[in-house]
Amino acid sequence: MGPLQLAVCAAVVVCGVAGAVYSARYHARRDAGQMTDAVFWDGFAGLVVVFPAVLIPFLASPWLGLAVASLATATAVAAYVWSPRVMARQQARLHEAAAQAEIEAAAARHRTVLSRWQRYELDPACCIDYPDMTDVRRPETAALIKAMREAERIRAVEAAGYLPAVTRLEHALGRAEAAAGVPTS
Repeated sequence: MGPLQLAVCAAVVVCGVAGAVYSARYHARRDAGQMTDAVFWDGFAGLVVVFPAVLIPFLASPWLGLAVASLATATAVAAYVWSPRVMARQQARLHEAAAQAEIEAAAARHRTVLSRWQRYELDPACCIDYPDMTDVRRPETAALIKAMREAERIRAVEAAGYLPAVTRLEHALGRAEAAAGVPTS
């Protein structure tokens, strides 16, 4: 058996064992530690791939077979130890992506509320038709301005509080528009 064939067998062993152990740990974790069919089939598929890759070097030389079997054992132990860390990292990435999507959705809602508010500030016709929307002496308008400041302040500092702040801003704008007599569209 040449060095290239041995290297290929070793690569198959490492990939097969690592993949089988990771998949089995993943399915066991997903199924709350139960030994389900998925765990069995992960182990069986790994064995079907790894066994010939260990057997072929063993037939060429028992010492090569022992070395490849030792490599399989070391890979299984390493994959068993490292797979929870890898899964935790993947879970953290998924959680972070979901949180980022929520923040982006809240930012879009925030921009929508601000563009609605700008209409009352910048459009002279709206200023004339609904003067209460710019009168901060009115409690609803004052609450709107406070909610606007809070959402803007929290946006830069605290991601967890940004979503509720935008929701409060939307409600404050709705209450201010209702108090000013703006017809709902």
